[in-house]
Amino acid sequence: MEMFLCCYIRPTQRYFVNDKYFDKNNPGPVFLMIGGEGPADPKWMVKGAWIEYAKFFKALCINLEHRYYGESRPTEDMSTKNLQYLSSSQAMDDLAYFIQEMNELYKLPKDTKWIAFGGSYPGSLAAWVRVKYPHLIYAAVSSSGPLLAKVDFMEYFKVVVDALREKTGDDDCVQQVKLAHQQITDLMKGQPEIIEKEFKVCKKFSDASPDDIKNFYSSIADDFADVVQYNEDNRIGANEEYRNVTINTICKILTEGKEKPAYKRLADFNAIIMNKNNQTCLDYSYSNMIQELRNITWGGDEARQWMYQTCTEFGFYQTSSAEVEVFGNAFTLDFFIQQCEDVFGKKFDKDFVSNAAAWTNSKYGGVDIAVSRVVFVHGSVDPWHALGITQTKDNNAPAIYIKGTAHCANMYPPADSDLPSLKEARVEIQQYLADWVGLP
Repeated sequence: MEMFLCCYIRPTQRYFVNDKYFDKNNPGPVFLMIGGEGPADPKWMVKGAWIEYAKFFKALCINLEHRYYGESRPTEDMSTKNLQYLSSSQAMDDLAYFIQEMNELYKLPKDTKWIAFGGSYPGSLAAWVRVKYPHLIYAAVSSSGPLLAKVDFMEYFKVVVDALREKTGDDDCVQQVKLAHQQITDLMKGQPEIIEKEFKVCKKFSDASPDDIKNFYSSIADDFADVVQYNEDNRIGANEEYRNVTINTICKILTEGKEKPAYKRLADFNAIIMNKNNQTCLDYSYSNMIQELRNITWGGDEARQWMYQTCTEFGFYQTSSAEVEVFGNAFTLDFFIQQCEDVFGKKFDKDFVSNAAAWTNSKYGGVDIAVSRVVFVHGSVDPWHALGITQTKDNNAPAIYIKGTAHCANMYPPADSDLPSLKEARVEIQQYLADWVGLP
């Protein structure tokens, strides 16, 4: 792996630097990769579309980790009281402070142009920080950013279902998913032991609470969500064996071998996901999930931090409400609001979360954001595009909607197997940057 620099600022926030393509005598722009709801991955410092752009523009590449994620730990623990300092607004203030510190550290010319890059939640941050600090961020590439805070994100599974149809060209796969869930529901009433065996659950349904059952159905649906959201991508660090688990993989399992009941075919797919996650049995226990989310010590899987942000800023709860016939209606909005209350306290009820999301939209503008020199990029297969800008409203803030691609596909390293639409999108992004930044 090529060499790059890892440092800390303030001294609790981690960042990485790659100055390989930067010419100090004839400096180009600074590319700032914004961290999100997970650790900053140093592999991004030598791979990805932004590195290809950096070679062209002779850019200095910097990746700033988001506060409270990875090794950026500003408080002694993650108690609810301490999490009050975790927000998108605070993250943008960190970016502003960081830029000014880097300008001094690297003695950058005053006219140096900083370009923000981000995917998913950081894609939203890339657009928002351009609005909040236009004198520091000159332009941005916002990939798969959900700009609209929405508590009941029922559209998510609607896009999942649409993606199954789009990628297979017919309705058979969706119908098999629907049939499998109907069969599961029927068997759960009279012969639950059959589902226990097929889905390798960790405890019997006779010992399960109503919340456990909701969590069971939510877990099955999440299997589809994960595969669809990252369908056929070239994710950095992804396991090669499971990168090949695609929508077509799912649908082949579900539509072939119909001598076997649909629920068994769905269980076969679930077994693949369990192997991927190193699960020996399917733990659908609601209390176990809540106990893990209540853990306030550092070093976990970071789900607590992101849940706090959803409860206090965004919502984004992927409910079954829009696709009841396909996935059932076990995981409604109340199921997710209850999690906010059970993890963080009764204060975080439905009114609190709804008001928080409304405030976020009021503060940032949702999909009516007023901004320039930001390119918004989304894929048609990615469920998150439902909360983003997919059509150009202003030529100074163009949208690129890539048919057939999934979450953040444009950010990953180019591959020969990429769809022509994806290859064209990467070229189009570079052209926008060239127009805005100018050539080095």
